[in-house]
Amino acid sequence: MEHQMESQKRRGISKEDLISERTGSLGCVGWVIVILSGLFTILLFPITVWFSLKIVQEYERSVIFRLGRITDRKAKGPGIFFILPCTDSFVKVDLRTVSFDIPPQEILTKDSVTVCVDGVVYFRVSDPIASVANVANADFATRLLAQTTLRNVLGTKNLAEVLSDREGIAHSMQSNLDEATDNWGIKVERVEIKDVKLPLQLQRAMAAEAEAAREARAKVIAAEGEMNAARALKEASLVIAESPSALQLRYLQTLNTIAGEKNSTIIFPLPMDVMSHFMQK
Repeated sequence: MEHQMESQKRRGISKEDLISERTGSLGCVGWVIVILSGLFTILLFPITVWFSLKIVQEYERSVIFRLGRITDRKAKGPGIFFILPCTDSFVKVDLRTVSFDIPPQEILTKDSVTVCVDGVVYFRVSDPIASVANVANADFATRLLAQTTLRNVLGTKNLAEVLSDREGIAHSMQSNLDEATDNWGIKVERVEIKDVKLPLQLQRAMAAEAEAAREARAKVIAAEGEMNAARALKEASLVIAESPSALQLRYLQTLNTIAGEKNSTIIFPLPMDVMSHFMQK
């Protein structure tokens, strides 16, 4: 029971408080050892200088431990710094942005469809001391957390949302990862969904559905065209009925169009009244 209460209390402790716990006093015995180590380093300076002098690159920082405790709340570097050979040890931390591919994950969406999704995550170390003191392997832990976060986020989405809202999914993953890795000294800069692979049968079903939808739209458009043409013909017939000479002009225009195409055959329409007169004879 006491262990549970202690763990609950520690959940509310920030990473600065955790670091301050580790940068406490060395104690009397510790200071004696440090003083002796310093004297030993001074007496054998021509030799110990090669063990005390350390260099870190511009993109690196060094976390120094003295008798197992972190010496300062700020990491050393870049450049030259000194350590005591007998009591100090240090860990180099790379501050450059790291990118890694999330392995393809088979995920069951909210509407019970199995999809295979992979992605890429970009992150960097924002707090070298927290990344060393608060987690055993910050890089490996972030990779595992990215995989589980991808599963958890996509498990709450429908297939249509997974296919259309990749930017929103990536933003949600980034927020969750950044919040979870804050105590580890990790800053998640960007998350991208690379590919969403659907089962072959589902691809065929979606292709058939899309083809049927296109055919339905084509039929509707053709029907609308026929309806508009019928309306136009109706309006044209009403105009011609109002003016009998308009029919003759239309007839002459049609003959002119046929003659312009260099045809050898010209058809002359005859009125039905004339044809009926010959048929009676």
